[in-house]
Amino acid sequence: MGAGFSSFSRENNGEMSSPMKLNLGDVPESCVSAIFMYLDPPEICRLARLNRAFRGASSADFVWESKLPSNYKFLAKEILDQSPESLGKKEIYAKLSTPNFFDGGTKQAWLDKSSGKICLSISYQALRITGIDDRRYWSHVVSEESRYQAIAYLQQIWWFEVVGEVDFEFPPGTYSLFFRLQLGKSSRKFGRRVCNVDQVHGWNIKPVRFQLSTSNGHRASSECHLHEPGDWHHYHVGDFVVHTLNTPMKIKFSMMQIDCTHTKGGLCLDSVFIYPSEFRERFK
Repeated sequence: MGAGFSSFSRENNGEMSSPMKLNLGDVPESCVSAIFMYLDPPEICRLARLNRAFRGASSADFVWESKLPSNYKFLAKEILDQSPESLGKKEIYAKLSTPNFFDGGTKQAWLDKSSGKICLSISYQALRITGIDDRRYWSHVVSEESRYQAIAYLQQIWWFEVVGEVDFEFPPGTYSLFFRLQLGKSSRKFGRRVCNVDQVHGWNIKPVRFQLSTSNGHRASSECHLHEPGDWHHYHVGDFVVHTLNTPMKIKFSMMQIDCTHTKGGLCLDSVFIYPSEFRERFK
């Protein structure tokens, strides 16, 4: 009962006055932090602008630790090259939400800002590509359309094979692996994007075979013809599942078209992406 009358005051004649008005600044910071536990990071950041109490609550370590992936200590050490104990949880989240290069600048890792899920990309420069050092077949092209600012362009080849592997500690979950490819060579002329498809050939004769395998026994494969010249596409290789915490996993993957009855060419190879499988709809 007493709590119900705490917002009333008595006037001089002893009668009850109207309720006193409360505002958001009167809400205890600990209560705001508890509410933030149920919100997405972008929502927390927007509410932090309201007042001092919300701003203070938005910096609480226990709030941001609940948003970080279970392997955040590994990410801080390996990706940020910093001790997780020397950083606040909000700072770790903010730094990991920006793509971070590692492994000599050939890989990137980042957190999806809304969900806190880990994403990974691998440049073509970290892959084993048949004939990559022979200028008759491949060339390295500077490109603004790649997060690595460079792509590999295939003029023509008989035996097409690309192989890669990565060792990484993923949080438990299901992940999908994609190759980012484009038929045709794009450039800019007079400020406009144009794509030359004159050298595109051979991909409609036989499908490209994609494969992946993981150190915990998962295997997947798929086949498809490369299609739609002039635009970048994410070709789905397959999915894999991580069951255990704090356990590095080795993932091997490849794409090949090794039917030597015909040549194929006019292909741009950018990178490989590993995303949580729930993000697959973004690439359709």
